[in-house]
Amino acid sequence: MKIGILTSGGDCPGLNAVIRGAVLKGIKTHDQEFVGFRDGWRGVVEGNIIDLPRHAVRGISKQGGTILGTSRTNPFDGNGGPEAIKDTLARLGIDAMIAIGGEGTLAAAKRLTDAGLKIVGVPKTVDNDLDATDYTFGFDTAVQIATEAIDRLRTTGESHSRCMIAEVMGRHVGWIALHAGMASGAHAILIPEQQTSIEQITTWVSEANARGRAPLVVVAEGFVPLHLEQAHSERGLDTFGRPRLGGIADQLAPELEARTGIETRATILGHIQRGGVPTSFDRVLATRLGMAAVDSVKDELWGTMVSLNGTEIAHVGFEAALGNLKCVPQHRYDEAAILFG
Repeated sequence: MKIGILTSGGDCPGLNAVIRGAVLKGIKTHDQEFVGFRDGWRGVVEGNIIDLPRHAVRGISKQGGTILGTSRTNPFDGNGGPEAIKDTLARLGIDAMIAIGGEGTLAAAKRLTDAGLKIVGVPKTVDNDLDATDYTFGFDTAVQIATEAIDRLRTTGESHSRCMIAEVMGRHVGWIALHAGMASGAHAILIPEQQTSIEQITTWVSEANARGRAPLVVVAEGFVPLHLEQAHSERGLDTFGRPRLGGIADQLAPELEARTGIETRATILGHIQRGGVPTSFDRVLATRLGMAAVDSVKDELWGTMVSLNGTEIAHVGFEAALGNLKCVPQHRYDEAAILFG
């Protein structure tokens, strides 16, 4: 059996470990053959592939990014669509696909599977917001990177007695902000699931300052203050029609400085959270998911993705992952909020 692997959407530490795990197990256990689609769904639509023999994945699990490249191409735009992709796969002799990606990638994979294509999925998102899996690879690395960066911001904030605001990723959910904020001892954590007033944020900042601390605020890019109705976005839409977020920290900084009189600086961590080598946790998780994905292909579990359930790998339908976002529950935020101010 010849299997095509693609990585689509935002890049993320651990993608190469998935590829390596799938290729090694597939070759050694199931006598499968592998090719990689270049640049995500674009490679599927255009039929742009590279061979993936065993030596091609040697030592890549520790590398960040993806050796296949990625894009945010919509496989239903332009020359795409189920029938065109079926014809391309038949021409290339590809029997099935492993799609590695987040919500947008898996939603596209579901539509194509519903149309008769043979696809299994591997969930990927640094936001950790996919339902039906306890953790996604890349999240642990993003939290580690954010925590290290925030620790550095704290030292300069304390040197100048400034309030420091760190903006981290998190379009719909605040898992990175929650974990990195708790790990770094933030005096306020602002997440999309919790609309918080400027007055409350000001109180937390002022309380920390009154105790002689340099206030530290961690905010997710998708946070919406209580007086607004939607997340801050000034960079248009992506290819899936979603607003490109980023910049809420820059909006909060002058407002808090005006209200508290404390010099305030904002730092947007942005894509740095996706870069570099994956943590050991993410390497192991990604490898296990890649190995499980080729088992899904062998068992013809089309329309399913592999997921982490506790410490075990499970197989769930695409619809289970796409039905709901995995949000930060109220009790987890309340737990963290005890430490604010």
